[in-house]
Amino acid sequence: MDASTILSRLQFAFTISFHYLFPQLTMGLALLLLILKTLYLLKKDERYNDAVHFWGRIFAITFIVGVVTGLPMEFQFGTNWARFSAYAGDIIAQTLTMEGTYAFFLESAFVGLFLFGEERFGQKMHWVSTFMVWLGTWLSGFFIIASSAWMQHPVGYAVANGRLRLSNYWAVIFNPWILAQYMHTMSGAVITGAFAMAGTGAYYLLARRHDDYARLFVTLGVITGLIASLFQLYPSGDMEGLQVANYQPTKLAAMEGLFQTEKGAGIVIIGQPDAIHGRLDNPIVVPKVLSFLTYRRWSAEVKGLNAFPVDQRPDTIDLLYYSYHIMVGLGTFFIAFMGLAFILLLRKQQLFRTRWMLWILMLLIPFPFIANTAGWFTTELGRQPWIAFGLLPVAQGSSFTLSSGNILFTLIGFVGMYLLLGILYVVLVLYEVLLRGPTPQPKYAEEVVVEGYD
Repeated sequence: MDASTILSRLQFAFTISFHYLFPQLTMGLALLLLILKTLYLLKKDERYNDAVHFWGRIFAITFIVGVVTGLPMEFQFGTNWARFSAYAGDIIAQTLTMEGTYAFFLESAFVGLFLFGEERFGQKMHWVSTFMVWLGTWLSGFFIIASSAWMQHPVGYAVANGRLRLSNYWAVIFNPWILAQYMHTMSGAVITGAFAMAGTGAYYLLARRHDDYARLFVTLGVITGLIASLFQLYPSGDMEGLQVANYQPTKLAAMEGLFQTEKGAGIVIIGQPDAIHGRLDNPIVVPKVLSFLTYRRWSAEVKGLNAFPVDQRPDTIDLLYYSYHIMVGLGTFFIAFMGLAFILLLRKQQLFRTRWMLWILMLLIPFPFIANTAGWFTTELGRQPWIAFGLLPVAQGSSFTLSSGNILFTLIGFVGMYLLLGILYVVLVLYEVLLRGPTPQPKYAEEVVVEGYD
């Protein structure tokens, strides 16, 4: 693989990793906003509506930065991956166009109504706009997953003149790979939103500020976070594992650091892969569990990496292995911590007075971002060396015309611009959380009237 292809991979990995920090939060918050708005209409408690306004502002900031950082992604298909676009563009363009034309348009239109239309159109219409924001956000996620799923498991195509042509649109949309990946991705996004909400509420309780809102944030965040974390394990995680075993056995072997084919293969808790010598150093293994989880038989044979030609194995086994174990390890901790927080919540709301648990909830805020990023690394690195699995190698998908110097120059530019965007985003969110908070602010006109009267 030449230097320009390696740098194109690095640039795409950087830009998409940074970009996905924002959509995972907006997709998670979209569901939580809908829950809060629904509770407001049912309970007529203004705290719920105030919470919608507060998290709606954070949603809007995150949404805008997500749009800005997401724009370069699709352009890179034409600039850095021109041969892939020429080869498979007839298919990939369909799902990406659906995401931009319908889902993103729906989401963007109703975000404006959600942010500015409440007083003019009333509470029921505001609930409708909140629902449509959630629907548009999750539809956008679906079409992006459809694009990724096709690259993982190509379907609905025919080969003509050395290029792929779309032969069955519905086969692409109902690709069997989509369901598990979509459920796993969206539940991961809900975890991010729930942990952000619970952690923010924990901060307010520790700081003895906005106590009523803090209790609401912690309660909803913990309950939703626990449900989503369990859903990540089963059924979505289990379904993901089964389809990887069936369609991408090389990815499964690399994820588990399994170099030799084994009957009754165990699942690795910890260990260090040595790809050069084809072994796993210092492993701690639970016997036979991997065979059961993948094939539902304790003695089932699981193929190791050495059973496949070298040119068909993932080319970054170490990074893939550690990404997978970081994702699974953090997911396990999420279930444990949220389960403990839920127990404390049930015990006469002891959670609100248990400062060490509140500290844990607050400090957990960044870890779902890490887990989701590690999950995407696992998905994409495991597809290697293919850009479209089994059809087109990555080395044959990059552009001819870009030199390594061109790509390095733009990569440095992206790093600089995204750093500035990241700093601006953190400042805006901290302003909302630390200075404004969820307590309603009096309108300027009302303040003028009161001050004039005094």
